[in-house]
Amino acid sequence: MSTKGYLCLVLHSHLPYVRHPEHEDFLEEDWYYEAITETYLPLIWVYEKLVEDKIDFRITMSVTPTLVSMFCDQLLQERYLKHINRLIELSHKEIERTSWEPQFQRLAMMYLNTFCRARDTFEKYKRNLALAFKRFQDLGKLEIITCGATHGYLPLMDVRRESVRAQVKVAVNNYENVFGRRPRGIWLPECGYQPGQDEILKEAGIKYFFSDAHGVLHGTPRPKYGIFAPVYCKNTGVACFGRDLESSKQVWSSIEGYPGDYNYREFYRDIGFDCEYNYIKPYIHPDGVRISTGIKYYRITGTGDHKEPYVPEWAAQKCAEHAGNFMFNRQKQVEYLYDLTGKRPLIVSPYDAELYGHWWFEGPQWLDFLIRKISCDQDIVRLITPSEYLAENPRNQVITPSLSSWGWKGYSEMWLQGSNDWIYRHLHTASERMTELVKLHPNINGLYRRALNQALRELLLAQGSDWAFIMGTGTHTSYAVRRTKDHILNFTRLYEDIKSNSLDEEWLSGIEYKNNIFPEIDYRVHQ
Repeated sequence: MSTKGYLCLVLHSHLPYVRHPEHEDFLEEDWYYEAITETYLPLIWVYEKLVEDKIDFRITMSVTPTLVSMFCDQLLQERYLKHINRLIELSHKEIERTSWEPQFQRLAMMYLNTFCRARDTFEKYKRNLALAFKRFQDLGKLEIITCGATHGYLPLMDVRRESVRAQVKVAVNNYENVFGRRPRGIWLPECGYQPGQDEILKEAGIKYFFSDAHGVLHGTPRPKYGIFAPVYCKNTGVACFGRDLESSKQVWSSIEGYPGDYNYREFYRDIGFDCEYNYIKPYIHPDGVRISTGIKYYRITGTGDHKEPYVPEWAAQKCAEHAGNFMFNRQKQVEYLYDLTGKRPLIVSPYDAELYGHWWFEGPQWLDFLIRKISCDQDIVRLITPSEYLAENPRNQVITPSLSSWGWKGYSEMWLQGSNDWIYRHLHTASERMTELVKLHPNINGLYRRALNQALRELLLAQGSDWAFIMGTGTHTSYAVRRTKDHILNFTRLYEDIKSNSLDEEWLSGIEYKNNIFPEIDYRVHQ
């Protein structure tokens, strides 16, 4: 039996830049701490064990510049240690509290071990998880790709191409500073592609990107092999890989997919909400707002409100079964396509990384089972990265992919609707003004260079697609609105102060400290 096709697993790792040194505790910073404990450290543990066991594997991960910047930030590193130490303290108390409930106490012990291991691994990599992912890339197991600098939704920025160019160039430069090489690929934010933007990718040295299935299928001319082979963009030769819908749905869907199995851990039952208020108060937000702690004792059980205790052994068994089922389905899919086309198909399966561990607690374990089964139990499907595929299969069809995203309804509606459409007039005006400033000051140093660099930071932060997305979903809306307005107001003041030659260095130093992303930034990329 020989290889008949390839599987490209892609994990899109992203969080908006949430860093608030002006507050001792900030609710939205918990997004980052939860992601470290529940997703990024468990993925690192999977990779470490696979390497230790000499299991050959390939995974592609986009690690966005905002997430990388948070990994590298000393303040957030110190705050994460404080966060994880508090969880260790809580889990000790939980072991005592549940002493008369053995089915819960064993879970409390599991969480204590997990939190202690998280702290040890965090320290092992010098509190900077970018170093961990760099290690696996250097070993040839992981291909790390970049993203837009602040995850700006590029199709709706195309009227100001200078900002599209800045999103890409700042990202590429940041990647090189952290990982020691230029990125080969990019995850376009929200998988959003606008025809012609591949020209900017080519300028930055990017070799490939991903689109949703209809971005390739609706391309011109129609792709001969559908989404099961990459295509080259006309005029640039940048490769576009289309998402496979079948394999995505098996994992994504909480109803039809694996994460909804009744033996898996229930996401919404957390002791932060279940425990008596005075007991849990030291471990929730200082304002008294109840939040998730990550300690959850129940399994999904069924569709109703009644929940039974979580049994890790049952969940592990289901993980193994679901990994085997996923591999079997990919084998049959590959064999069918191989016989139909006479060509080894490529199945591209991208997912948000936080599905693994955060939303689906068993996700990293499922991934571990899957990789081991693919490596040891069959030879029909082979794991591959996009770079490896292009090196082995350099001849591909040339088309023009269509406008697309992987958002709601497949285009731009998620980021352009009644709740968030007001932001674009301000973003486009700020972008136009940034270009004006670059033309007025093509090469300046000192205080004004600092101000121009900060102006670009504020613009990039305002452009993050997360704010429009949050407004669209109606969760944390006030925070998203405030972030958008604050960055635009900061930019506008900088613009006016630079134009009027009246910079306030003390105020500038304050926002440089608060919004300190991309210390290496050069304002001149915005042109």
